[in-house]
Amino acid sequence: MHGVLPTPSQRRARPPLGLAFRFALREMRGGLRGFYVFIACIALGVAAISGVASVSRALVEGIAAEGTSILGGDLSARLIHRTAEPDELAWLESLGDLSRVATLRGMARAPDSGEQTLVELKAVDGAYPLYGELRLAGGGDLAGALAPRDGVHGIVVEPELLVRLGLERGDMITLGRASLRIADTLAAEPDRLSDGINFGPRMIASDAALEETGLVQPGSLVRWLYRVRLPAGTSSAAVEALAEEANRRFPLAGWRVQSRAEAAPGLQRNITRLAQFLTLVGLTALVVGGVGVANAVRSYLDAKRPVIATFRCLGADGDFVFRVYLIQILCLAGLGIAAGLVLGALIPFVAAGFIAAVLPIKAIASVYPAELGLGVLYGGLTALAFALWPLGRAHDVPPSLLFRDDASATRAWPRKRYLAATAAAVLVLAGLAVALSGDLRISLTYVGATAVVFVLLTLIARGIMAGARRLPHPRGAELRLALANIHRPGALTPSVVLSLGLGLSLLVALALIDGNLRRELGTTVTANAPSFFFLDVQQSEREAFDALLAREAPGATIDGAPMLRGRIAAVNGVPSEEVAVPEGGRWVLNGDRGVTYAGERPASAELTEGTWWAPDHDGTPLVSFEAGAGAGLGLKIGDTITVNVLGREITAEIANFRRVEWESLAINFVMVFSPNTFAGAPHTHLRTLAYADGGGEARELALLKTLSQAFPTVTAVRVKDAIQQVNSLVEQLAVAIRAAASITLIASVLVLGGALAAGHRHRVYDAVILKTLGATRGRLIASFSLEYAILGLVTAVFAVIAGALAASFVLVEIMNAGFAFLPVTAFGAALAALVLTVGFGLMGTWQVLGRKPAPVLRNL
Repeated sequence: MHGVLPTPSQRRARPPLGLAFRFALREMRGGLRGFYVFIACIALGVAAISGVASVSRALVEGIAAEGTSILGGDLSARLIHRTAEPDELAWLESLGDLSRVATLRGMARAPDSGEQTLVELKAVDGAYPLYGELRLAGGGDLAGALAPRDGVHGIVVEPELLVRLGLERGDMITLGRASLRIADTLAAEPDRLSDGINFGPRMIASDAALEETGLVQPGSLVRWLYRVRLPAGTSSAAVEALAEEANRRFPLAGWRVQSRAEAAPGLQRNITRLAQFLTLVGLTALVVGGVGVANAVRSYLDAKRPVIATFRCLGADGDFVFRVYLIQILCLAGLGIAAGLVLGALIPFVAAGFIAAVLPIKAIASVYPAELGLGVLYGGLTALAFALWPLGRAHDVPPSLLFRDDASATRAWPRKRYLAATAAAVLVLAGLAVALSGDLRISLTYVGATAVVFVLLTLIARGIMAGARRLPHPRGAELRLALANIHRPGALTPSVVLSLGLGLSLLVALALIDGNLRRELGTTVTANAPSFFFLDVQQSEREAFDALLAREAPGATIDGAPMLRGRIAAVNGVPSEEVAVPEGGRWVLNGDRGVTYAGERPASAELTEGTWWAPDHDGTPLVSFEAGAGAGLGLKIGDTITVNVLGREITAEIANFRRVEWESLAINFVMVFSPNTFAGAPHTHLRTLAYADGGGEARELALLKTLSQAFPTVTAVRVKDAIQQVNSLVEQLAVAIRAAASITLIASVLVLGGALAAGHRHRVYDAVILKTLGATRGRLIASFSLEYAILGLVTAVFAVIAGALAASFVLVEIMNAGFAFLPVTAFGAALAALVLTVGFGLMGTWQVLGRKPAPVLRNL
């Protein structure tokens, strides 16, 4: 039996699997010709998936490794508006070394030039930092830099602040009511990541300097952070237990207690979400590559028909043929997976440098077996899902048809067992995508949409073929030949439409998401947004401040509201940590929220349900809740919300829901309470100013200068500067999206190349015969170009529609943003990718046209 097929008398005894292995490996000695696209498609998808997962793991590991430095301690308690009470402070001090930090925003001014800018102020005590190292550009220590000289407190700032105000080290700067000296510039700040998004350069001062500025007033938006360094060797479990004890011991404190294990939970959530999104994009690239796998297998089996015929004539049954070529396909898929794993393992090391330039954290680049294993699973299942069908069809090809080089009578559908195996592989692949996504709704939508797109593209391909078959014969030979190639037996139409349709749909979707985000920030938001936000307007200064605004900006629209900060402590009496809500609604319960009160219904408040309270309402506290946030929490009229404001818990009943246009950047709150809710509570006021004609930079800067001199403790946020900061974040996100799009584009190019390779032999025969009959290379290339143009244009129209629907779902349902169809963006992305892919396809066709007729004609 060594290397010999079973004789007819032995057919009932199934040949051993080892024999199939030997035949498969011997036949592979001829090389990998025809499978380069197969291997490249698998490698590309595996590299994308394992690389994204590894980078995400490297970032999470980096955050965990530097948790104490990022958080500033083993344990951190954050309070809004108020400092810790004596009993709270005493308990924290009993745990270990304690450091207090205050963070707020203020307006820094250059005394001589009058230039000013918004700064992120951090006031620290002598114990800061408990962990990590704060480095100064001058090489000194922080305590020495902040120490007063000649009665003037020192500060350290980011170099950006010096550039903005045209200052140098040693110059004076004004903050609030204090004059401070710039002692040095920051080189590294260990806990910067825990502060979230900053809208201005950092400034670090001492507690004494903060007190001198006068920025801390009753109701001022100040965050007080109490960091604790626990005794060495304290376990993570013990730290978590202390965090729970802090909330249990002081249930009304209203503080947010974090352990070193959750130093940057918001960043970790965003990293996870981005990784999930990019994994789905990588999976799409792998599915697009799966079409290339099917093309490669079909082309390979087409070339192997003489070998298969020999097997069958020597007594091999269909099962043996199937096993031989399945082994070969699995071996080749293994090569692709191995190549993808190498690339995926290298991606974290390459990405670490780029990440360091964007995030103040060091990603721990390493080889992560679990994340690489994810790529193996996806790659192997994709190879099986797309290879089993053509392999199953080869099972029942009669030897007589193979010898006649005619496959017209081949079964269109493989046997039921191969159909079942294909379906099982597809279901497992879909189940894996759903199980590992983290968001059931998004993953189910993705799997369902992919299935629908596959079916629609198949129907479109059949429709194109039927339409080309029924069209009247045109006079032009090139167009007539192009239409014939579209509907001929064994045409490339289904493969080309599938590969191009999937890739172009994703590219259009990503382009529209990117374009809509930029449009929202660059046009819609900018056009509707006010020019300024003014924070921390004290009650005693409110009337004078409003009068100054009216005098200095005549005709401008001025709006305002009382401003407090609070945290939702309970929903219907259930603590917020225990409330079961979908991930999309969890943001309302995370961290603190801005709250306000109003007697009359605000002009911009559009009620969707319920009624507004009377202006003189004096009964049970009532609250108006934003409709989208309320739906995310599953709230209804009559439910109760408990908020903790200034260490006091207040329970209010939901009276109505209202619609809020967040993109307007006007004064909007998730919760608006009845006035009696916060009677007597200290608070400040928020003001906005919008010029009717847009203002202009000169008028805005002049207003800033006047206001900062008259009201030095009021913080002015110029909306254009804030939008610029957000735009920079969107730009960084767009880089990842474009990288994902490029992977899909490469996969589409590879698959199209594979589709052309699958029909290479037939193209050679056609070209040789037509050239023998007098056709020129120019007329043939024109015919092929028309064929690809027809297929490509029809597919591009579908891709624009499908991509627009996908982008609309992502923006509206996931990002809670608006969607507008951008025809230039959508059709531009589709046509650019189409020209690129079809151009590469025609390059392969050009080689076909260069074949000499004689050798081919002798073998016909």
